[in-house]
Amino acid sequence: MHTYSARITWMRQQTEAFTDLKYSRRHDWVFDGGAIVPASASPLNVKPPFSSPEAVDPEEALVAAASSCHMLFFLWLAAKRGFVIDEYIDDAEGIMEKNAEGKVAITRIALRPRVVFSGEKRPSEHEIEELHEVSHQECFIANSLKTEIVVEPAAVTA
Repeated sequence: MHTYSARITWMRQQTEAFTDLKYSRRHDWVFDGGAIVPASASPLNVKPPFSSPEAVDPEEALVAAASSCHMLFFLWLAAKRGFVIDEYIDDAEGIMEKNAEGKVAITRIALRPRVVFSGEKRPSEHEIEELHEVSHQECFIANSLKTEIVVEPAAVTA
């Protein structure tokens, strides 16, 4: 068993009444290794200046976590099978809408990885599909979510 932690810190500014709902949603995510990530409510949900568009919002972080987890498994599996990857770029996207229970949720995450292979040993299209399938099955984040996660690989350079 592993335990993961993050400290989320927010502080009301002296000039903010708070109960009028006109307060900053800007906060920090502090991770155990020392990384501090500026975070905020999404400007799609809370308009600036009460949100911070340059900060990461929880919805973006969820999409990034799903993409990152899939990528890390993909890289590991490819390396174990002797394939060399030079670049992996994923233009992942999450869709927020009402789910079957009528609650607003991220209902779908589409991963759109573009992978550039090099070296003498190159995977076939079937092997690439299998790498993505196994990566999806093994991804801790995908296994933790009830949201639909689909992998839509871009044209792969092999």
